[in-house]
Amino acid sequence: MSNQIPEINVGIVGHIDHGKTSFLSKLTGKFTDTHSEELKRGITIKLGYADMTIYKCGNDLTNKEVKGENCIPFRYVSFIDAPGHEMLMATMLSGAAIIDAAILLIAANEGIKPQTKEHFTALQAKKIKNIIIVQNKIDLVTREKALENYNEIKKFINGTFAESAPIIPVSTLQEINIDKVIEEIAKLPIPKRSPESEPLFLVARSFDINKPGTKIDNLKGGVLGGILKKGKLKIGDEIEIKPGLSMKKANQQFYQPLTTKILSLHKGKDSVNSVEPGASISIETSLDPFLTKADSLTGCLVSKKGILPEITYKIKIKPEIFKELIGVEEKQKIEPLKVKEMLMLSVNTTITVGSVEKIEKTGETELSLNIPVIALKGDNLGIARNVKGHWRLIGWGEITG
Repeated sequence: MSNQIPEINVGIVGHIDHGKTSFLSKLTGKFTDTHSEELKRGITIKLGYADMTIYKCGNDLTNKEVKGENCIPFRYVSFIDAPGHEMLMATMLSGAAIIDAAILLIAANEGIKPQTKEHFTALQAKKIKNIIIVQNKIDLVTREKALENYNEIKKFINGTFAESAPIIPVSTLQEINIDKVIEEIAKLPIPKRSPESEPLFLVARSFDINKPGTKIDNLKGGVLGGILKKGKLKIGDEIEIKPGLSMKKANQQFYQPLTTKILSLHKGKDSVNSVEPGASISIETSLDPFLTKADSLTGCLVSKKGILPEITYKIKIKPEIFKELIGVEEKQKIEPLKVKEMLMLSVNTTITVGSVEKIEKTGETELSLNIPVIALKGDNLGIARNVKGHWRLIGWGEITG
């Protein structure tokens, strides 16, 4: 796969059981649910990944590699499969931080459900402008019911950022209109990237990829998976990971930033020597794989040494709070933020809980955090409040300090 073809990250979002993971496996040939617990329960718990290359053969687009004079790789797409379960909203928001566009799945036999609305609003909160709507499972309903559901979707997006989004009726099982979805993905605008800036990599997963019993000489270093938002990285670069490793000393929790070297870079199945902003990648580091196993570094930021700001336990934000709660059956007004209340914040790919310390007349709000973050001014974050035991998205904010 050439580095020259445009790359895009697309999130697959929607209510639980509306067929996101099956749809993605038909699109890419890969199942993203790799955790045994996920396979048992049939839901995505972590963010799942899959990728595909779209080929242009004459005037046709296909997701299958075709050898021939007139077939060229047209676009490389990495997919992030976000969990649809209401209790996994935090993971979904982490996924929204690393995507450029989204496919929202709505099952024709069930229609718009609470988490459909919540995911839709989360995309808005994370400023995702480009969206494709897949009206899935049309094989399970009559023509009349499919039309009724289509009109319901039209009404739902009317007056929103997704008003002119394409709505494609699909049967994943019968493979109907998968080609139409590929055509729409090929039309998604590629965001402007800034490869000349200092690098900024968002860690969305971290792993130990060694099989049990691997000989010491054959061990691979700890692996970080995620998105390079800006800048360039190459094999041999020395990088810094912040906040880094969570450690305890004399009953006090603290974070140890890590410095390491890039040993190899991977994009899908390909090994590459360097990367620019684009699709999701994985970085093999010289870290002991014990440090990266089980997503222990998820939520960290990576850059060259000395570039990232200091870890902070305090953050200032300018919040925008919704009028009413999304993702619940009955209408419920959202009360203003209060001093001393606990809020969940999703900052890039990390989740932290903070206590409101101060609210200025201008609305600017200061919070002290349980888990520290690297606060980048101007970044957007999701704000959730605990409502009857569930974290519910109540708005978003811009980091001001």
